[in-house]
Amino acid sequence: MGGVNPYIQKGPAARATRPFKVTFVDEATGKSTDVAVDPAALHGHLGLDGSLLDIADSAGVEINHSCGGVCACSTCHVHVRQGGASCPPATENEEDELDKAPDVSMDSRLSCQCVPDGSQNLLVLIPKWNRNQVQEGH
Repeated sequence: MGGVNPYIQKGPAARATRPFKVTFVDEATGKSTDVAVDPAALHGHLGLDGSLLDIADSAGVEINHSCGGVCACSTCHVHVRQGGASCPPATENEEDELDKAPDVSMDSRLSCQCVPDGSQNLLVLIPKWNRNQVQEGH
């Protein structure tokens, strides 16, 4: 499941037209993952097309997303520490969901709604509490 919540208005987001880099830092493990983003390769299976969640998922970086990336929860909350100016401001719907998240700061975003325009590289921190500890049995 992914894409857009049909009950909310989609925010304005200019798709990137040139390659850029996103560095994801997992605060739980300290692991840092650099992702070279090719705008032509973004497919939008999770969150908005070209969202940080879409980029992370495509690169195998785990960000919890209980609602499937449709702006209906706050589990994909991240901190955009650098490059946030390359993303459009949060919509009212995104801000409403962020109100439910722990550890909200001025650089907080829902990764499913934050779509970089490619004008800057980004540094994104994935909070250590952003982990789904439940594992399915086989």
